[in-house]
Amino acid sequence: MFLIDDILMAPARGLFWIFKEIHHAAEEEQENEAAGITTRLSELYMMLETGQLTEAEFDAEEKTLLDRLDAIKEKETGGKEDEDEEGDENEAVVIRKRRPNRRAKR
Repeated sequence: MFLIDDILMAPARGLFWIFKEIHHAAEEEQENEAAGITTRLSELYMMLETGQLTEAEFDAEEKTLLDRLDAIKEKETGGKEDEDEEGDENEAVVIRKRRPNRRAKR
């Protein structure tokens, strides 16, 4: 009887395994995207420092990247407000504070 149950349930188990793998691949892609955004932010800061970007260009692209990073973090937490998300907000503030104050030098 158990052999027949295993045979009948094999297609359902196979589909379940496929969906699990797709979910795992999607999560991994989101993690890679977050890392790419962080790298791009670092590049932007360097471009601003070297004068390759104006302040306005930097602000526009930084806002876009930070908004996308916030959306990714929100998806990871499922939109739940908890202590970890508060830490992420502090991280974003630290990133923004590291930005050089070019107006003060002028």
